[in-house]
Amino acid sequence: MIRPLSGIRKRQTARRGPSRFASWAPVVTLVLAVALDVSTDYHFSPRNLQFYRLLSVAPALAASVWSVPATVAIGIVACCVELLLAWTSGEFGSPVRVFTIAVIASVTGAAAYASHARQERERTLSQVRTVAETAQQMVLRPMPQHLGPLDLGVLYVAAAAEARIGGDFYEALLTPHGVRLIVGDVRGKGLSAVGVASAALGAFREAAYDAPDLAQVAARLELALTRYSELIPGEESEERFATAVLVEVPSDLRSVRLVNCGHPPPILLHRGEVQVIDATAPSPPLALGGLIGNGYLIDAVPFQKGDLLLLYTDGVSETRDKAGTFYPLSRRLRQWPTADPGALLTRLRQDLVAYSGGHLDDDVAAVAVSYR
Repeated sequence: MIRPLSGIRKRQTARRGPSRFASWAPVVTLVLAVALDVSTDYHFSPRNLQFYRLLSVAPALAASVWSVPATVAIGIVACCVELLLAWTSGEFGSPVRVFTIAVIASVTGAAAYASHARQERERTLSQVRTVAETAQQMVLRPMPQHLGPLDLGVLYVAAAAEARIGGDFYEALLTPHGVRLIVGDVRGKGLSAVGVASAALGAFREAAYDAPDLAQVAARLELALTRYSELIPGEESEERFATAVLVEVPSDLRSVRLVNCGHPPPILLHRGEVQVIDATAPSPPLALGGLIGNGYLIDAVPFQKGDLLLLYTDGVSETRDKAGTFYPLSRRLRQWPTADPGALLTRLRQDLVAYSGGHLDDDVAAVAVSYR
């Protein structure tokens, strides 16, 4: 099973902290200012090229990457270096040199405060990430690799870089009616979408066991999301909806039944062929059934041993490259003839990251199901 990912380049940068160059920038600035000041002392008048004034830049840079004590320390070192340069140049005690030391001391004080504020923000962000990860684990439980006669795999990447949480959701359950699955996408992303996803998954986990067919399951989800919007009002409550595809694999394994609620169409891999399963008639997104109507319609597709069914969100199909071209999902799948869900999703994850240049702009979720 492919675990939820945080390996996109922008997330890795956020978690690693400053680069090695940024960490050494205050020291480099200090050394460079001294070297320039000493070297120009022999050829130009210090009054024309006063490089020693750059010493105040060192503590200013330190505030963005160093702790408060380290920032104060680099400021003290800068003051001492300035005193040494003033003494060697014969200007010790001059008003200009005294003013320069006062500037360095002032910048050091301001930098120390800025460093403290930065560290407080980093601690707050770390707490937010911890809460977000806990909420994500409560909403999206680990999916089993095997469920009855089926092999399953899941891929999940949240677009919210700071919180690593999104509005895509999935679930697979072994019920008296066979294996039932859902893959969905809440409008929006980040923490605001988690509540809607949680309501949808809670309703699915209840309805999947006792609803006689997928149309009834979808109707129960419709009711749950409608009630959720009524119980938690807000400016965006009328725009809370989710697209989803519901799948049922009966015990006889002769076919799969699907209800597509405004979601990207599933793809069936059958003996090296790629078949996009478009709905014969559209069903409304969840929580919009009262406005659009039409009910929820069930399609059936043959499902044989060795077949693989791929369910995904629009974060997969609408991933763009640098030129703005959408990700060619069907074409890629034709190049990867495999019935192993884990291998397929690993390949898909790597290809999405490479295609987007490491910057996914939307949540990505995919579930692969194969009949072994």
